[in-house]
Amino acid sequence: MFDLAWPAAILLLPLPWVLRRLLPPATNRTAALQVAFLPRLQTLQEEGAGQPAAPARWRYILIWLLLVFACMRPQWLGEPLPINISGRDMMIAVDLSGSMEYADMQHEDEVVDRLTLVKTLLSQFIAQRQGDRIGLILFGSNAYVQAPLTHDLNSVRVWLDEAFIGLAGRQTAIGNAIGLAVKRLTDEPAESRVLILITDGANNAGEINPLQAARLAAQEKIRIFTIGVGAESITQAELSGTLAMDRDPSVELDEGTLTDVALATGGEYFRARDADSFQQIYQRIDQLEPALRDGRPQRQAQPLYPWPLGLALLLSLLLTCLRLNVLHRAPRHAD
Repeated sequence: MFDLAWPAAILLLPLPWVLRRLLPPATNRTAALQVAFLPRLQTLQEEGAGQPAAPARWRYILIWLLLVFACMRPQWLGEPLPINISGRDMMIAVDLSGSMEYADMQHEDEVVDRLTLVKTLLSQFIAQRQGDRIGLILFGSNAYVQAPLTHDLNSVRVWLDEAFIGLAGRQTAIGNAIGLAVKRLTDEPAESRVLILITDGANNAGEINPLQAARLAAQEKIRIFTIGVGAESITQAELSGTLAMDRDPSVELDEGTLTDVALATGGEYFRARDADSFQQIYQRIDQLEPALRDGRPQRQAQPLYPWPLGLALLLSLLLTCLRLNVLHRAPRHAD
């Protein structure tokens, strides 16, 4: 496949015309010394003073076009090279407890439930993690591995989209989710292992204490980023259209425990109140744990610029030889 590495070099194309317009014209000075071969010198000056003929001018234009084309670095791209995988192992644990169906999230001027917003924006985040192995854990009353660590990000997104409230029970086993993620990540050789845990409640099920599971993750050098989901406040009128009573929809969110879990492993805790805050959280995680490989396939590039460059040099040499031949054959005047 033909490609140009530096296409912006085409902006150099009008450079000779611009210089000709901006630079002052050359002035001929009167000879201060009379020499015997002055008539011949005057003949040469008259030959060089005029504008080049149309055919000669097109030769110079062709040379300049070849030089600009060489600067654009034409190249031939071969077949895609094998991908050298060197990304992170990242488990994502998503809460499917009953409270995740609470509709207090704003997305594109619509009120949606928490799980719908999580699935929509988390799917976009996963698509950007090219080079990483992503695994998906769904937890409620217990925790289950929905997708093992894999480079097939599209499949992970499909499995996430198929998740629904109550699939893993309607309670919240945060400790079990962390423990399962640690078990899956411990034996992996990746230099960077990460868990992103998304929940809207407090640990009220399971056999493992979240802080104990976090300490185990810290020993295994696994960073945990926790995300607490829930709006700050909502009025009853927004739900029923009758009573205008303020209420806190995130009253069950245990931000203290989520913060301690994150800090114990060198991670961070984030609060997701709406779609914008979710986007900012994912951008922040991308900064803290950037993907280690560009998702674009790499190809073997064969440079082609020596051909136009060599042709321009050859034409320049031919024009120089022709010019020297004309000067050599110019009539000589007697003393």
